[in-house]
Amino acid sequence: MHDLILHHYPTSPFSEKIRLILGYKQLAWKSVIIPSIMPKPDVLALTGGYRKTPFLQIGADIYCDTALICDVLEHRQPSPTLYPDHQKGVARVLAQWADTTLFWAAMAYNLSPKGAAAMFAGAPPEVAKAFAADRGAMSTGMTRLRPGDATAAYKSYLRRLANMLDDHPFLLGAAPTVADFAAYHPLWFSRVRNPVMGDILQATPGVLGWMDRLAALGHGRMDKFDSADAIAVAAASQPAPVGDEPFQDEHGIALGSRVSIAAETFGTETTEGELVAATRMHYTLRRTDERAGTVHVHFPRIGYVLRALDAA
Repeated sequence: MHDLILHHYPTSPFSEKIRLILGYKQLAWKSVIIPSIMPKPDVLALTGGYRKTPFLQIGADIYCDTALICDVLEHRQPSPTLYPDHQKGVARVLAQWADTTLFWAAMAYNLSPKGAAAMFAGAPPEVAKAFAADRGAMSTGMTRLRPGDATAAYKSYLRRLANMLDDHPFLLGAAPTVADFAAYHPLWFSRVRNPVMGDILQATPGVLGWMDRLAALGHGRMDKFDSADAIAVAAASQPAPVGDEPFQDEHGIALGSRVSIAAETFGTETTEGELVAATRMHYTLRRTDERAGTVHVHFPRIGYVLRALDAA
C-alpha cells in the first residue's frame, strides 16, 4: 500500500483541516512543503494545472480539493468516522457551507488592512505585493466581501457555531465529524496564523473550547519528504484501477474523451487529460508528465466544471 503524501504548507488553512483529520484518524503521512504562491513547477508536474493547497498523493494518484481528500482518508481509515450513519447528509452540507461561506467571510476579515499589515509586518514590500498578485489572479471574477461586511457576517457565524456547541462538545454531537474540521480551519487562521485578528473569537468562549478540543487531536505521524522524491514515487507507480462504479454521465462526454476540469470560482486553472471515470462522487483524468509519468488526477463533482476539448 502506497504512503499518504500531503503536499501543503504550514500556514494554509485548508491544509490544517486535513492535518487535523490525519491526527484524528491517527494516520502516518509524508509531508511535502510546497510554495504558497506561483511558480509551483513540482505541483503542476503532478496535477497538470490545479494549484490550490493542499493536494494528496497516493502513488500515481493525485487527489485535489479537501472535500475529496476527506473521502479518500475515510476509505483509507474508516474509524473514527467523519460521516456518522445518522448524520452523513447534515455533516456534508455543513462542511460545504464552512468551506465556502464561512471561509470567505473569515478570510475577508483576516486579510482586512489591519490583518494584512500584521501578516506581512517585517517582510520586504515585494513579498506582500507578490502574495496579493497571486491571490488576485486566483480570484478573478469573484465577488469579495468588504471588511465591514465580512466582520459582521463572521461574528454572526461564530454565534451560530456557539449555539451548536451549547449541549455537546462538537458541532453535531459527542464526536467530531467532517463539519467540525471544515468549520475549524478558517477560525484557526484568525487565532493562530494572524492572532492580531483573533480577538473576534473572545465573544464565543464555547467556540474557543471546541477549538482547543480539535487542536488536541494533533496531526498524526508525519515524516518530511521532498517534492522531487514525491514525483519519483509517481513515476515509479501505476495509478490504481478506477474500479467498477457506474459511469455517471451528465455532460454527454464519453469516457476516453479529452477534457478539461477547473474549479467554478477560486483557482480556476485547468487540468487537461483523458476522462477515465465519472462516478457519483468524482471525476478522474489520466494525464502524462515527462517527470511524473502517467498519473490519475481526481476531482470532486461539486464545485468543478467539466468540459470536452475540441478534437482539433
